[in-house]
Amino acid sequence: MRVVIVTESFPPDVNGVAHSAFQTARHLVDRGHRPLVVAPAPAPAPGSDPDRDAPCPVVRVPSLPLPGYPEVRVALPSRRPAAALAAHRPDVVHLAGPFILGVRGMAAAVRLGVPTVAVYQTDLAGYARTYLGAGETAAWRRIRSVHAAADRTLAPSSAAQAALEEHGVPRVRLWPRGVDTIRFRPQHRDEALRRALAPNGEPIVGYVGRLAPEKHVELLSGVCGQAGVRVVVVGDGPSRAHLTEALPGAVFLGRRTGDDLARIFASLDVFVHTGPFETFCQTVQEAMASGVPVIAPAAGGPLDLVDHGRTGLLVPPRDAGAVQEAVRALAADPARRAAYGAAARATVEGRTWAAVGDQLLAHYDAVLAARRTAVAA
Repeated sequence: MRVVIVTESFPPDVNGVAHSAFQTARHLVDRGHRPLVVAPAPAPAPGSDPDRDAPCPVVRVPSLPLPGYPEVRVALPSRRPAAALAAHRPDVVHLAGPFILGVRGMAAAVRLGVPTVAVYQTDLAGYARTYLGAGETAAWRRIRSVHAAADRTLAPSSAAQAALEEHGVPRVRLWPRGVDTIRFRPQHRDEALRRALAPNGEPIVGYVGRLAPEKHVELLSGVCGQAGVRVVVVGDGPSRAHLTEALPGAVFLGRRTGDDLARIFASLDVFVHTGPFETFCQTVQEAMASGVPVIAPAAGGPLDLVDHGRTGLLVPPRDAGAVQEAVRALAADPARRAAYGAAARATVEGRTWAAVGDQLLAHYDAVLAARRTAVAA
């Protein structure tokens, strides 16, 4: 099968859209298919090859960074997407988080008569509310117009699926993300790292992710005031300067990736995610794979991932007091942390990227079969 993956970002940019697109391309190659990725060109870096580790050919489209969210590049008008699709002759076009480049990919696929699968991954309405204080209706209008043109829309969580259907998006199915259960595992716990982060042996409470307004990492401020707890923040973004003041005593490790990130995850005692706008929340799943209990808002993707009272605790969104109380409860109970962490690891062991990738192939097959039936009729 020939597949073109059109994505608004691609490694080395780090976000959920890029990560999922990369893993999808790799799985297609592993299963003997022929993917091609079309993505915005990244910011220039002298001497670097941004696609060195890509599992398949990548066509780059000229782009500019999205204001306030530079990890996502906004593709400029170009004939490259249409030319790439025509040259690759795909059976399916996979639109990863379609926003601007994905819309052009959709238009090119429609002209060529190629079926499309659109993956909803970003809560644009929530971002509009956070950054603009308005614009949710316009955001949903954009989402609906893009996804209604697809043969099938894939939502990463039941909450995302419900929101799409509520706003009139047709043909929505569930497709979650996978997790690397080899890279992220409890055995990577590093006692030397733990001593460096918490010299007095305090429980380590960690956040991993982008430091931006929509993530509401400032909700950890009360946790920083708890005696006998060390807060560790991994990531970077526009809110870092503000958060270094808002979270006194927290250790900021900056952006980490790969095995280094896996070692940090496994060395935590509690993982806290604070963002209320997650359509999935990959870092929650990576923490669970690392055998770490999770505290997350009872909203969006975490509702599918965290089994309250068994693998972690769900708290009301944007409730700093609830976060603080949940951390206090787990920090004071090592046996409960161990039980939650073991259950978390067991829960995600079957959610590998290979398993999730095979589910995606079944979605492709269903879309192709529906097209053949429609043509025959």
